[in-house]
Amino acid sequence: MNPQEVNAPPPSAIPPAPPGKPPRRSRWVGSLLALALVGLVGGAAWYLIQRANGESSGGPGFPGGGRPMVTVGDAVVRKAELPVIIDALGTVIPATTVTLRPQVSGMLTQVLFTEGQMVKKGQLLAQIDSRPFEQALMQAQGTRQRDEAQLENARLTLERYRTLLSQDSIARQDVDTQAALVKQLEGTVMTDKAQEGTARLNLDYTRITAPASGRIGLRTVDAGNYVTSGDTAGLATITQVAPIDVQFSVPQDRVADIQAAQGAADALAVTALDRTRKAELDKGRFSTLDNQVDTTTGTVKAKARFENAAGALFPNQFVNVQLLLRNVPALVVPVTAVRTGANGDYVYVINEDRTVSLRKVKRGQATVGLMAITEGLKEGERVVTEGGDRLQDGMAVQLPGAQAARAPRAGASGPRGERGEGGQRRQRPPQNP
Repeated sequence: MNPQEVNAPPPSAIPPAPPGKPPRRSRWVGSLLALALVGLVGGAAWYLIQRANGESSGGPGFPGGGRPMVTVGDAVVRKAELPVIIDALGTVIPATTVTLRPQVSGMLTQVLFTEGQMVKKGQLLAQIDSRPFEQALMQAQGTRQRDEAQLENARLTLERYRTLLSQDSIARQDVDTQAALVKQLEGTVMTDKAQEGTARLNLDYTRITAPASGRIGLRTVDAGNYVTSGDTAGLATITQVAPIDVQFSVPQDRVADIQAAQGAADALAVTALDRTRKAELDKGRFSTLDNQVDTTTGTVKAKARFENAAGALFPNQFVNVQLLLRNVPALVVPVTAVRTGANGDYVYVINEDRTVSLRKVKRGQATVGLMAITEGLKEGERVVTEGGDRLQDGMAVQLPGAQAARAPRAGASGPRGERGEGGQRRQRPPQNP
């Protein structure tokens, strides 16, 4: 027998291990580790839940619970005169716009204005060569004087003819003929006077004066050019800027309110603001409403007049307009105090114990910063203006300037804040006896 065969174990003593299957001890170790991990996670979750429940039920850390109080802004409900205002977008338009045109044709000899200057009505602005018009006037005067002399001679002759007729020394036909000649010459003299007046008027037109007071614009022609009366461009444009008008549109539903306000007051106040609605440009008075509604926009055009003494309003400028109809007494709160929910408008009222109560209100007229409350509030109550999005009915709040009291946490060795960063204890300042 082979020695190797004698020392080899029997085939049944070493069973073959299945491929890929771990030993039984490894499976038990893995199961224990999984159970330990699950227990650790469950314990951590239980700790966090218990901690949260303890803080919400009044655990140590903050007064009334572990949740910090919300700091809110507040305001007092008060009585005030709330203005009823119509806001609109307006355009500044000049009260008068005049294009400076020559009324006679001729050579422009002088331009006596500076672009952009303020001019007065009747001020000389330009001069056209007047010599041709002076000659025309002299000619018209000569013609009139000639015809007047002929008329005077014809009248004297008529008087003599009438004397002779009374003596039966002349035929009546001669008298009638002379009387007709007198009438003819009277008509001629009248025509001569009209022509003389036209010549004198044309001579005056060579002096181009300002037809209205205002600011003159850029000139379109220089001295030395030939100008005509049919020139549509003219020499320049004059716009009256003091006073000046602002045209704006109001909703057709507010026409009745405006008319009622006009009947109750002498003049409605109008304020012009810049495009940012921050700077006040000028104050004026309401002028009038248009006589019809614009069917495309459902609005009615309106006009207001401003003195514009400071020159803040410029023609064709866009401005924001505020038309004051009246002032009404009301209980007012800041606009930020009123909130809107599923059940309507509400506010948070601050109670005596520094808790808040949700209260439904009914809003009224509003301005940019204030809102009238018609139902739900009383004068003197305090309402929340800021921080209301984090509040619930019955929560305690902290007002600005008040210090929130904090209690020491469980297990702490001293008051909060006595340990600095890294766990090092801060040195407490010495206290005076």
